[in-house]
Amino acid sequence: MAKDPYATLGVARNAGEKDIKSAYRKLAKELHPDTNKDNPQAAERFSDVTAAYDLLSDKDKRARFDRGEIDGDGNPAYGGFGGGGGAGHGGFRPEDFGGFGGFGAGAEGVDLGSMFDGLFGGRGGFGGGFGGGAQQRQAPRGGNMAYRLAVSLPDAALGTSQRLTLSDGKPIDVKLPKGVEEGMQIRLAGKGQQGPGGAGDAIITVTIQPHPWFKRDGDNVLLDLPVSLAEAVAGAKVKVPTVEGPVVLTVAPGSSSGRMLRLKGRGFTRKDGTRGDQLVRLDIALPAADSAAAQDLAARLEGWSDPQEPRARFGL
Repeated sequence: MAKDPYATLGVARNAGEKDIKSAYRKLAKELHPDTNKDNPQAAERFSDVTAAYDLLSDKDKRARFDRGEIDGDGNPAYGGFGGGGGAGHGGFRPEDFGGFGGFGAGAEGVDLGSMFDGLFGGRGGFGGGFGGGAQQRQAPRGGNMAYRLAVSLPDAALGTSQRLTLSDGKPIDVKLPKGVEEGMQIRLAGKGQQGPGGAGDAIITVTIQPHPWFKRDGDNVLLDLPVSLAEAVAGAKVKVPTVEGPVVLTVAPGSSSGRMLRLKGRGFTRKDGTRGDQLVRLDIALPAADSAAAQDLAARLEGWSDPQEPRARFGL
């Protein structure tokens, strides 16, 4: 039987989107295959939890499930007469006909089979127990398969397609969605296990790998850029790495460590297709104390006094 997605996630039927997402994240972290390699039951539960979240996070699917139009697997729900068997759903109720006791004194001679012939298309339809003529439940699909996709930060920012090898050994190109984030899941329909009613889905969890010098800051990319003392004092044009390749950036004369420069449109792609920025934070790199450059600098500064008071605001 199809599972109840509310029960699978452990939330109430009137739970809000935030509660559903919170419950899913907690269970997904607990049951993720990477942390339960020796526990196949956890992997199966992970697939169930993912499928439940996929249904309840889709407003249209959730509404259809709540109305009884689809089951917890997203398949059309059939049952009894017209899908519900109850009032308002086409279900047969004796009281709608006045009850079996309401046919009058001669009710013993009434041929109920003949009466139902007209309602259900003949005795064959009735002989199956009020359900023989109704549409039967679809055969179950195969189970979902969980995968993990490690993506570099530049590829995540640009939405570069990724190559993934499925459990059957076949490679497939996975298109990263706009606005991809750590832990986001991608569903590939029909790429799961085979079943009588067709294949399940592949559920891919995206992991964004740490980068040696880029960091994510919301939709922006943050980079600490070393500059020499001469470049900071006199100003310079320097090459700067970005997720798309190097560009030339102008460092203004008199720039201090910590100064933030912005490269527009060089960050992560948002859901609406626009791009965040790359933030470049300057870091003045002084020469090593025992180097010839440090000794030369010290000689040049000998007898020179800086008139500014950089710590004046501290009252010191």
